[in-house]
Amino acid sequence: MSTNILVTGAGGQLGSELRYLSENELSLSEGLAFIFADKSSLDITSKAAIERFCSINSVSHIINCAAFTAVDKAESEADKANAINHLAVKYLAEVAKKHDIAVIHISTDYVFDGSSKQAYQETDTPNPKNVYGKSKCLGEQVLQDINPARSIIIRTSWLYSLFGSNFLTTMLRLGQEREQLNVVSDQIGSPTYARDLARAILQIIPQLSRANENVPIYHYSNQGQCSWYDFAKAIFAAADIDCRVKPIPSSDYPTPAKRPSHSVLATAKIEQEFGVDLVQWSQSLRSCLARY
Repeated sequence: MSTNILVTGAGGQLGSELRYLSENELSLSEGLAFIFADKSSLDITSKAAIERFCSINSVSHIINCAAFTAVDKAESEADKANAINHLAVKYLAEVAKKHDIAVIHISTDYVFDGSSKQAYQETDTPNPKNVYGKSKCLGEQVLQDINPARSIIIRTSWLYSLFGSNFLTTMLRLGQEREQLNVVSDQIGSPTYARDLARAILQIIPQLSRANENVPIYHYSNQGQCSWYDFAKAIFAAADIDCRVKPIPSSDYPTPAKRPSHSVLATAKIEQEFGVDLVQWSQSLRSCLARY
């Protein structure tokens, strides 16, 4: 059976990195045919559109990178966040189960409330504290309920890339415009370079031949942890940008959505089961910015 991989959310950070690797790292992508789809070419909120697209393109795998990721905007656009992060996953799962398509679905550390000071295990109970996290949690649950064979969920955290809009690209822009920035120092997580996650996904795809009794969850992030303040300082140091960073508490920077204060993910499971490499976040940041 040919390996025809549909990548949804092709214009986002992870989709863009998957496209880059598919075109530039043949050792990872050899024998794999990719179909990159954004919302203009595939409406994933329509089950009929998904079924038609998968049939025409003989899709064997879906990497679902599509998501409503505007965390604060989700508070006022809950229906839209739910349509993309929950209902679209339901339709993708239903089509996948009907046609024996393997699914790799990308989820988030924001399914947790941040009350634990330990790294979150895959078996820990989600308790999202904002609309975005709740919609992503519902997406996980519906995929597991429908249970298409050979499918997995990968939760990741603090994703960044030179593609798209994210904390890194925002800091690079603001660092050039301002002499000083105030950045929250009491939210702790693990910055994750989207290219590292994309590379891990490509390593996992050939290993999805075995059927699962249910849809297992894995955590993937770069290693180590820091605050947003630490991350901002590291970005400016690596990019040689002269901008002072002042640490502030979250209470001094109120946002519509509440965010977990500690959302570090335990990643041993994905390393042990799939043999993926887990790189230190500061090393990956330097690798990313070497292209800047």
